[in-house]
Amino acid sequence: MATTEQLEIEAKYDVDDSVILPALHELPGVARVAQPVELDLEAVYYDTADLDLVARKVTLRRRTGGEDDGWHVKLPVSSGERLEVHHPLDGSEDGVPIDVVRTVRVHVRDHPLVPVVTLKTRRIVHRLLDADGGVLAEVADDQVTATVTGAEPESWREWEVELVDGDRALLSAAGDVLMQAGARPASGPSKLARALGDRVPAYDAFELPKKPLTSDLFRAYAGAQVQAIRDRDPEVRRDVPDSIHKFRVATRRLRSALATYRPVVDRAAGDQLRAELKWLAGELGTARDAEVQREHFAAEVAEQPVELVIGRVAGRIDDHLRGVYRDGRAAALDALESPRYFRLLDALDELVAKPPVTDGDRKARKQIGDLLAHDYKRMRKAVRRSQQAETVADQDHELHEVRKAAKRLRYAAEFAVPVLGDDATQLATRAEEVQEILGEHQDSVVSRTLLHTLALEVFAEGGNPFTYGRLHAAEEARGNTSREAFYKLWPTLEFRF
Repeated sequence: MATTEQLEIEAKYDVDDSVILPALHELPGVARVAQPVELDLEAVYYDTADLDLVARKVTLRRRTGGEDDGWHVKLPVSSGERLEVHHPLDGSEDGVPIDVVRTVRVHVRDHPLVPVVTLKTRRIVHRLLDADGGVLAEVADDQVTATVTGAEPESWREWEVELVDGDRALLSAAGDVLMQAGARPASGPSKLARALGDRVPAYDAFELPKKPLTSDLFRAYAGAQVQAIRDRDPEVRRDVPDSIHKFRVATRRLRSALATYRPVVDRAAGDQLRAELKWLAGELGTARDAEVQREHFAAEVAEQPVELVIGRVAGRIDDHLRGVYRDGRAAALDALESPRYFRLLDALDELVAKPPVTDGDRKARKQIGDLLAHDYKRMRKAVRRSQQAETVADQDHELHEVRKAAKRLRYAAEFAVPVLGDDATQLATRAEEVQEILGEHQDSVVSRTLLHTLALEVFAEGGNPFTYGRLHAAEEARGNTSREAFYKLWPTLEFRF
């Protein structure tokens, strides 16, 4: 059986042994309740010695005895929702299979996974059916015995309502009925958390003070980007659409923050992290760029008059970019399995927990404007260099530098919003305008390089490269249009700090 995924939406309730499960057939949309099914389940939960998974509200278990025997990884999505990734049993009991480990690698890194809790559950499942016999939800009546490694067993009873094809109104109504019967909201988010109790490490989210220092702004913003990296890592490994892009954005935002906040964050430490984040973004970049180009050229070739498309143009471009994406993704996955990446994650955890703040830290309201002004001056200097460039190639390079500077200014403005409010929002919007226009320009530069390469290959094989030349001319026109749009926009921009 292949690996599967499903969104788990459920609610849990503690209940005393003497309480009787109430009638459920009158819940909204429920036509009848199927005959109950009794199961004897055993789940062994794995974690690091420091319980890194459960601390991040992630669970990994090997379960047998039910209809979904296998390895289950549950990742938090939002309140009351978790993504469950199900891997089949491999017949081996020699530890956690490597494919399962990779699903949680961003949290466990190269630390070994060991059994921490064994849960034995006698479960009685009541399926709530609609008029057509479809399953709306399952209500489980569980008698649980949990054994933490090295401790005495603990037992309790709980009710669990999990949506299948039903909606949240049903989940809420079921909760009301169960509470009226004597249930209480569960004392923990999961059976595992309840079994471990106060053994679970606490990771308190940083809250921005009402009158923050500049370093407080940095810590809050950096924490959000590190969390985004943790969220995106499993998605990249599972090849979720757009996940590589979102992962790279988080690394770039964090690199940008480390540069903008140099006056308050130790430069040596920050620059070392920036170098490692640049390495990571580079490892992800090949696959991401191929992804963007495939989408662009599929549309571009489709828009050409049929009589002007000579040869297998769309297929050849797509085949080439598919190969680039495949190789780039393989290299990215290798990077995500490397000790270098694991140590970077360790360093990012330390950065958020204890930022290396310098003596230059002051009240954000008095200092943030200076930081923004510095980033703006950096962009303005890049614009001046582009205007003075002697060749088109040099100008293309400098405009790319302008785009990177605009992106840095945009990010800096975004994390200044808690202090500067609308002024920072407007600044971010104007910087994003520059970024978007010059993004079109840079894409055209990269696309022209690819088309030139493919045209030479076709010509060398005795084919007709006419259509590649036509596409090249269209990309050149796109670049010229973007360049002109930027130079027309630039004098109108007002940046207030």
